[in-house]
Amino acid sequence: MNNNKNYCVILAGGRGRRLWPSSRDAKPKQFLDFFGTGRTQLQTTYDRIVKKIPNDQIFVCTCREFFEMAKEQLPDVPEQNILIEPINRNTAPSVAWAAMRIRQREPEANMIVLPSDQMVLNEAEFSRSVDIGFSYVSENDVVVVMGMKPTRPEPGYGYIQLGDLSCKPDVYAVKSFTEKPEREFATMFMESGEFYWNTGIFLTKAHYLLKVFEHIFPAVLRPLRYDVKNYTYEQEMAYVTENYPRYPNLALDYAILEKSHNVYVMKCDFGWADLGTWHAIYESMTRVKDDNVVLDSEVMMEDCSNNVIKLPKGKIGVFNGLNGYIVAEEGDVLMICKKSDDSSLIRKYDSEVRIKYGEEFV
Repeated sequence: MNNNKNYCVILAGGRGRRLWPSSRDAKPKQFLDFFGTGRTQLQTTYDRIVKKIPNDQIFVCTCREFFEMAKEQLPDVPEQNILIEPINRNTAPSVAWAAMRIRQREPEANMIVLPSDQMVLNEAEFSRSVDIGFSYVSENDVVVVMGMKPTRPEPGYGYIQLGDLSCKPDVYAVKSFTEKPEREFATMFMESGEFYWNTGIFLTKAHYLLKVFEHIFPAVLRPLRYDVKNYTYEQEMAYVTENYPRYPNLALDYAILEKSHNVYVMKCDFGWADLGTWHAIYESMTRVKDDNVVLDSEVMMEDCSNNVIKLPKGKIGVFNGLNGYIVAEEGDVLMICKKSDDSSLIRKYDSEVRIKYGEEFV
């Protein structure tokens, strides 16, 4: 595969509020070394893909508040490759902008879109899947999403139903998509064998993705002359600053999987987890004695089970008789609450603390 035509977009603009209080507005989860590896989630994502794609062909989508952190954590990514959203409009508009930039640089570019908060256990298999995906999209005007066979009825993930097999093994048309189903439906989906988890990792050609987005965002994209060879960086930034607020607030997963055609899912098996919630982290991480997950923290535990614990450096936690709880402390906030697969409870506490005590606590 010719890497000269392969580009990457890393999504790093999220607020991470479902992992509050460890993930905060000033420094959300993607910029944290959450697991004590010495690299943040953003850096780990970059480390994984830079083995496949040159650093100057990697773009990062984030917001103005996180620009300095992104630049500091990814010093090998050119500063102009960090796309700062003028206003938060979710992931679809930011990827549309990145596709414009990539299309301007390389008319025949392929691109892969990576969330910055995921775990991959088998990097060799991930690399193989990326090669297969790029090979397929380079030959076809399609969007391919990487799918993972469910290992549990996880209600916090999206589920893609496999349709007809394509001309390539393990690549299927997307028949349906269900985002965050109730547990009973997630169980039915898993048991049927017809559904795969949506990883949120997409591959396509840049020019084809722009056609898809022109259908979804016609009034916004049509005036941008991304096919003009002498289109300057200054012209692009002026256009984006003026027009970006006109984008609807739309997630990439919804824009692609529910509103687009020629979308395919590729069966993958590289050991994947979305690390966006405490429950997902608990389900995905290696557990110590009595099914406790201790995240880079110093603890003493007795008669404790089924907990997930994250404490700051320099603190020691002593626990007795604790069963099924999240214990998370960061800065001026300590949260202790029952562990649940419903992340709305964490968002509720985040919002209530914000209202009662102020922005500095979230």
